[in-house]
Parts: sequence; structure tokens; C-alpha cells
Amino acid sequence: MALRRDWVYENNGGTCVAIAGSDYCVIAADTRLSVGYSIYTREFSKICNLADKCVLATSGFQGDMKALQKNLAARHLIYQHQHNKQMSCPAMAQLLSNTLYYKRFFPYYTFNILGGLDSNGKGCVFTYDAVGSYERVGYSAQGTGAGLIIPVLDNQLKSPSPLLLPAKDAVTPLSEAEAVDLVKDVFASATERDIYTGDKVEIVVINASGIRQELMELRKD
Repeated sequence: MALRRDWVYENNGGTCVAIAGSDYCVIAADTRLSVGYSIYTREFSKICNLADKCVLATSGFQGDMKALQKNLAARHLIYQHQHNKQMSCPAMAQLLSNTLYYKRFFPYYTFNILGGLDSNGKGCVFTYDAVGSYERVGYSAQGTGAGLIIPVLDNQLKSPSPLLLPAKDAVTPLSEAEAVDLVKDVFASATERDIYTGDKVEIVVINASGIRQELMELRKD
């Protein structure tokens, strides 16, 4: 598809998924970077470690993705110098919201999920729109394959409505290993239908012992 000469945005595709548990958070994204029917690279990481217990997964325009990650890393470094500690995941969620809202008239063309552990050691996932509106949820998906993945997560995890009173925890009942297996299943499924998702899925698991990472091969066509 031909773009207007003054059009500065481009969606480089990709899909991100996050699931929060009682004492862990799983966040994952594929590694394909493409536009139209062209694959630029099969080894592009969409996941950025922002703090010890906080990880950002982003899809969308690669230029804005890198600019946003560098902005947040710089703000976090200033915070560490001023407060002599790492920023918590809920605090980072608010910072990301403020950063996106500040650019609302010329927004970052990115689709973001922030995941990690809160101050109580409980898993948390924050999902965003392009201009900074965000919500703490038990699971989320963003990117070109989100429409294929969210119905599966809804069916398997059945997160309680935020309108229910008294409010219920937005964490999933799965164990850490079950959540990782579910993430692998939904990516394998989405790769069959979405040409912008594929090659590999990078899975990051955050728990009390730290952050661990694994890769799983996906379709390459």
C-alpha cells in the first residue's frame, strides 16, 4: 500500500501478551519486524527491561518504540538518582501514562503492555491506548494479533469485571508453568492467521527470584 509522502507513521506489526499471577508475571512478544509483505528482520526484540521487577512490551512503529524506551529509561535513571531506589511497577505505569499523554497531539505510534510485580510481590499487568489511558488487568494482548489472542485468553482466564462490587483481584488462577504454556499456545495459534506475527516468541517471566527469559520458534513464512 502506497503511503502519503507526508505520512510519518508505519506499523511494523507484531504481537505482545502479558498474564499476571498471584506471585509472577509472564510477558511475551514475537520477534518479527515487517511492513506490508516484507520482513525487515526476524530477530527484533519488542521487550525492554525498565526496572528489576518491571518489563515493557511494545508493538507498532519501530522508531517510536525505541524513542519511548529511551525516554522511559532516562526518566527512570533520574528517579534512581533522586530517590536512591528502583521505581515500582505501578509507579512506572503512571510514568508511561504521563509520557504517552504528553505526546497526545503527535502520539507515539506504539501499543504497550507493562508487566511486573507490585510492592506486595503480586503480579500486575497494565494495558494502554495510544494516548496514555491505562488500566490494571489480569491479562492483555496488543498488536496485530491481539484480536486473535484476546478471545482465547477471555475463554481460558475469565477475568472478573471491574464493575463488580466488592472489587476482585485481577490476577489469573493459573500456575506460572500453566501461564507460560498458555502464552506459547496462543502465539502458535495467532502465527497461523497473522502474517505480521511469527519467527520466534520471546517470553519473560518475572517472579520473586528475578527475571528469566526463554525463546520458542514459530512459523517463519
